[in-house]
Order: sequence, then structure tokens, then C-alpha cells
Amino acid sequence: MPTVELGAENFESTVTDNEIVLVDFWASWCGPCRQFSPIYDAASEEHPEIVFGKVDTEAEQALAGAANITSIPTLMAFKKGNLVFSQPGALPAPALKQVIDAVVDLDIDKALAEHAEKESGE
Repeated sequence: MPTVELGAENFESTVTDNEIVLVDFWASWCGPCRQFSPIYDAASEEHPEIVFGKVDTEAEQALAGAANITSIPTLMAFKKGNLVFSQPGALPAPALKQVIDAVVDLDIDKALAEHAEKESGE
């Protein structure tokens, strides 16, 4: 599936309405962003079951600010509407594959239950 442009109007619904969503925060003037883009686009074609979104931080400054983006590119991964990964920097293809595999394999319900248990126990 090709990447989708995300903005303030569709970011939240995209993240909450899909099982897994990866989001690339980027800007056209950013060299590492341009290097990462073909890797990200190729991964989107290899994983049609995952939504791959892109946020242009220049056009969506308020959204980038709300997401606490301080460096680009930044990759975020959401599973069942929960942020499960966030890291700045362009990833090489093997590292992106590791992130995707980890997010796919993550039992988010179990992780959320364990987190709630820790929070209530402290």
C-alpha cells in the first residue's frame, strides 16, 4: 500500500481506526528525510496490512508540535491507537524491518495490562 499523507484533519482517526500505523515526520529540506523516504516507501509496499503515513512538518507545524517532534526524520509506530515506538533519525532498511517486526509481534493488550498493573502497584 502506498504511503498516505497525514495532517491535523486525519491523523487521529488514522491512528485509532487501524491496527498498526507507522508515521514518518519529515520535511522536504531535510537530507536524512530524503534518504529515508525510499526505504520507508519500499517497506509500505512490502507490508500492505500496515498503514504507512507521512507528516510534512513544514505544512503541519501544529501537529508536529503536538507530537513533540524535535528532530526529523522521526518515526513513530502505533498499535491499536497506542504509541509503541518513537525514534528520531533515518533508519536503514534492516533496522526499519526490525521495528516493523517488533510492532507486529507486540501483544499490545498484554503490554497495556502489565503497564496498568505497575502503575497501580507503585
